[in-house]
Amino acid sequence: MSFTPIQREEVKRPCITLVGMAGAGKSTLGGLLARRLGWSQLDTDRYMESYYGLSLQRIMDTYGLEDFLRIEERLVSELTLTRTVISTGGSVIYGPEAVQRLKELGPVVLLDIDETTFFERVGDGENRGLAIGPGKTMRDLYNERLPLYRKAADLTVRTDQCAPEECVDQILQHIKIA
Repeated sequence: MSFTPIQREEVKRPCITLVGMAGAGKSTLGGLLARRLGWSQLDTDRYMESYYGLSLQRIMDTYGLEDFLRIEERLVSELTLTRTVISTGGSVIYGPEAVQRLKELGPVVLLDIDETTFFERVGDGENRGLAIGPGKTMRDLYNERLPLYRKAADLTVRTDQCAPEECVDQILQHIKIA
């Protein structure tokens, strides 16, 4: 008995991707949004961890910043998904091929928080697997990434100004799902 895989039809804009700083709520809102839509959720940080069998921090410690970013870009740029909410790691924005692939998969939503909220939620970022270059501060990281997120985003939702369910409502109100 042989197995013939069923070809799936290409679905236009089948995913919603959440980008933003650490602490913006990508994993939390991703789960809520996926449940509301009846879709799957993929957290790209957890995907990297399962792919390598290591925590994000261990991947960073083992391979270093440059290779960490290359790994992330490669794994994300190869995603082939439908009906999935993708919660990205904050550093995905450094990988142009990854960002291009996420935009091909569907709308990209920036979960935006102000600098004060970022510091409150993330602190010094220790043991979070943050992709931050040597000698850079958390403020440098915030200021470096924010314009990149804004450039990639099709929609921006402030997650420091409303409850998670309200943020999901805002996303669904502005994104038309085919």
